Amino acid sequence: MALFERERLPARSTFSRFLAALTSEPVDALRTLFLDDLLRCSRSNDSHEKQTGGLADRVGNGWVVFDVDGTREAARQRALPQTEDLPPAHRRLDEVCAPGYTGRKRGQVVRTRTVISQAHSFQWLGSFGNKGNGRYREELRRGLTVIRSYLEAYHLSPASALLRLDGQYGTGAVLADLADFAFVTRGKDYTVLDHPLVQARLHLPPDQFQQRPESQIVRSLYGCPQVPVGSEGVSCRVVVATHPASKKKSPVGVTRAGVVYELFFTKLPRASVHRF
Repeated sequence: MALFERERLPARSTFSRFLAALTSEPVDALRTLFLDDLLRCSRSNDSHEKQTGGLADRVGNGWVVFDVDGTREAARQRALPQTEDLPPAHRRLDEVCAPGYTGRKRGQVVRTRTVISQAHSFQWLGSFGNKGNGRYREELRRGLTVIRSYLEAYHLSPASALLRLDGQYGTGAVLADLADFAFVTRGKDYTVLDHPLVQARLHLPPDQFQQRPESQIVRSLYGCPQVPVGSEGVSCRVVVATHPASKKKSPVGVTRAGVVYELFFTKLPRASVHRF
């Protein structure tokens, strides 16, 4: 409360006006301050291994997993009266929201947020938001800077980091931004299915079958190593999951000739892919 020179929180309207007056510069400075404090306190409390955690694949390789998730929140807007005796209509959400993809959420405007977290310790490393569909590639690059700072603080090699990405990052253009990081992401560039290497693999028996306990769907998994993705030609391992289409349209993947195809892109070796 020292910021307001008082012992109690200000009224909500007062606090709202204060937040509305903030520019991006102090917000970025506060974000950096929070991250530095998180890393300093974590290192001073216990050993690095206990604080960071980790995941080992079937061949014994250790990974520190970071989740990069793009979320969006839709807002509904009611009609505003517009008559000659009223001033021009103004919506406060115009400064933070804009028309965009709402997915299955109801609303006229949307705000997109990118969240970076450490999967083992559940540490929140960063959050970046923008109006509308956002600037997810710019936010991803900022998130990678945060992850590098985390790795340097714990004296970890970037080769030990694994990024789990949301499906909106599953294009060749975005994967090219990941530099040397290992990653796993759902793909959305379904032109990869037409690549000769993928087509040849789909005509062979699957590597394995998968069925989740809460679903009756049995998926056939096909691993395709070293497939170029996108116009950038990013080489990565492509995993194709297929299952028969039902009468209801599948919410994910693409349906061709009665078969639903789902794509996953990764830079992990084959043994590690099967572990995750």
